[in-house]
Amino acid sequence: MTDTIDTAESRDFESALSETASATETALERLIPQVDGPESRVVDAMRYSALGGGKRVRPFLIICGAEIFDVPTEQAERVAAAAEMIHTYSLIHDDLPAMDDDDLRRGQPSCHKKFDEATAILAGDGLLTLAFEVLGESETHPLPAVRCELTVALAKAIGAQGMVGGQMLDLVAENQDLDMPTVTRLQRLKTGALIEFCCQAGAILGQADEKSRHHLHTYSHDLGLAFQIVDDLLDVEGSTEEIGKTAGKDADAGKATFVSLLGAERAREQAGILADQAAKHLEIFGNKANLLQKLAKFVVERRS
Repeated sequence: MTDTIDTAESRDFESALSETASATETALERLIPQVDGPESRVVDAMRYSALGGGKRVRPFLIICGAEIFDVPTEQAERVAAAAEMIHTYSLIHDDLPAMDDDDLRRGQPSCHKKFDEATAILAGDGLLTLAFEVLGESETHPLPAVRCELTVALAKAIGAQGMVGGQMLDLVAENQDLDMPTVTRLQRLKTGALIEFCCQAGAILGQADEKSRHHLHTYSHDLGLAFQIVDDLLDVEGSTEEIGKTAGKDADAGKATFVSLLGAERAREQAGILADQAAKHLEIFGNKANLLQKLAKFVVERRS
């Protein structure tokens, strides 16, 4: 890739998604190098999970968002890799027997099945801490204030008032009758908070104005809900082979979801409405936000 990311209007969406996934994989390979010695087992587990493929939607949000504000490629890719480390850590811990107890992730054995539970916990911890190390390094941005803002924003997104809090709500929600506002709040914390960070990261790197950040915030709000509704639909309608993890687990656990509350048809309709709204929030950026607008459509049409 060049020193600055190619303009959005000149790139095909599928090609851009593939390029972003490849660039993120390369960055992760570089930032999580193999090591020798007794600690190599935990590094192997970190690499096994982080380099396990996937669509890399969160890095795509960061890299395409950074493109709007002419952020250098290397900076965007480092933050994208850090966000993917956080996402991977959350998946490793989510799959543990004490959490969702899932043996499959991305069509492969979960980290605790490939290695063991203790190693999986440490691998998640290693990815979590490495992400903040990456954000704090000068290569991510020359201005300490920008690196600090990224670090604080990510910490808020994944802490007790974000992803971790959402996971706690998810655990206590089993076999409880939750209403729509509660399920919506749960998913905004568990899934939406990290998506929000990813949508804002490019603006932080580019030191964008508040108006631009507001439009990205409203985009992330609608996109995150649409993303989770489709996840709920795939859990009901998809196969284990398609989605790369055990299908039907939410229903088996008695969890309230958007699909259980709305029904499949209404849930699908709502996801489409949210995706359309998300795309409209970005009209202020013109063609520079073309790929992010296309992502909203992709999110509701995906099959995995």
